[in-house]
Amino acid sequence: MGLTTPSTLRQALAGADAELSDIQEKPVIDLEELAESLSKDKDFQAEVEKWILDKMPVFIYLDEYPELSGHQNITELLTRRQQNKLTDADRNFEKMCKVAGLIPEELQSLLQNEEQEKRNQLANRASAVITKEIRRLWKDRSLKVRFSPDADHLDTFISDPNAIYEVEVNLDERSRGFKWFFSFYITFAADTKGGNAENAILLLDEPGLYLHAKSQSDLLMHFEQDFSNQIIYSTHSPFMVPTHQLDSVRTVSVNEDTGTTVTNNPTGDARTLFPLQAALGYNLAQSLFVGHNNIVVEGVTDYWILSAISEYLADNNREKICFDLTITPAGGAQKVSYMVALLTSEKLNVFLLLDEERNSRITKDDLVKSKLIHEQNIIFVSEAFDENSPKQADIEDLLDADIYEQLVRESYVTELNGKILNLNKKMPRIAKQVEIGLKDLGIEFHKTRPARLLLKKMATEPSVIMTETTIKNFEKLFSIINRRYEKHLHRNM
Repeated sequence: MGLTTPSTLRQALAGADAELSDIQEKPVIDLEELAESLSKDKDFQAEVEKWILDKMPVFIYLDEYPELSGHQNITELLTRRQQNKLTDADRNFEKMCKVAGLIPEELQSLLQNEEQEKRNQLANRASAVITKEIRRLWKDRSLKVRFSPDADHLDTFISDPNAIYEVEVNLDERSRGFKWFFSFYITFAADTKGGNAENAILLLDEPGLYLHAKSQSDLLMHFEQDFSNQIIYSTHSPFMVPTHQLDSVRTVSVNEDTGTTVTNNPTGDARTLFPLQAALGYNLAQSLFVGHNNIVVEGVTDYWILSAISEYLADNNREKICFDLTITPAGGAQKVSYMVALLTSEKLNVFLLLDEERNSRITKDDLVKSKLIHEQNIIFVSEAFDENSPKQADIEDLLDADIYEQLVRESYVTELNGKILNLNKKMPRIAKQVEIGLKDLGIEFHKTRPARLLLKKMATEPSVIMTETTIKNFEKLFSIINRRYEKHLHRNM
């Protein structure tokens, strides 16, 4: 304790105009006397300093993935250990042996005694241990790790057993991202469980920098589930922001006037806040439009129309889309395949509702051939028509044609301003009729405008929209979707 502490206390009391009684004054005087005596006791100060340093946590800093060789010479390793000349790669190999349950000396002894079978058994057991952990942590694909003892060497091979051809590749030849993940797991699994980092605070600079977005999410899960250590890391990636624990996030801003500022308030310039904003936006999109069971539609107008009408039918005890299904807009017909691939890669149940047109049929064939989705999980709008199924149809064609035409005229009343909108009723797809009709008048058509008006009317005067024709068409479509969903669940039981 320094003399400044009691002095600061006196200043605070004076600033607060506080008058102490004799009883209150005595402990302050005792504190001042104690501080003065301790300031002269050098031995005590050294003891206090030692106590504080002993209580200080260990900090371990990592800014690059640990070097780990996939082709290790055990004989040379043991020689370098005796000479106290181990390299970083050697130390990391020893950590891998620790995690896998291998002992380099034992492997070398078995080699010298020509006990290759037992040596292989130890390697196979270690392979199973590491493979199990890597599969738990690395969700990108189900990889297999195999340790292969070959004379003085121990090779580490990685393969994908689910591929058409299971080709083994040495760890040294894997992608930088996988090598980072593998080396990070091995190093910190060894160091934090009985090693020098067991109670350490881990400081990581841009962890997962070489990983793609999904694997960065896996790394975050690894941090949360497998470490009791406090982990502090810097990142510019939105996929490394734990949106479910935003209270743990700090923004770092650099300003010429104030210097570097670290705060738990989301402040800073656009570059500082971008990862946080992107992470929150992605999380919001996931929670709004993605569920365990998804029916993908082409665009946001499809989402609006289906959601509004399904809700109306549900309120009136009519056939609606099953509540377990989440309507997921793909953001355009050209993005449908990507959305299906994204959702199926997450092991989610996926259905697809497509407009009836030539390109949609091609999309269906491509998705089925690539085995991204079962053929029975793809539904076309045209299936909702009882008879005389049209060769082309959009979601809008399920609405009463006169009602949709009125929605268009009302939403474009300013642009039309007395102009006559003629629609070619012989042309398939009413939205296409409107597009051509407005184009002839020099007006650009946006499907969102009549769709927004439909939402408004569904909230205020739904009976205007929901004619018997519209109800019949959408109930038929929803019935088809629900029956396919039930069959899917039964098929996967």
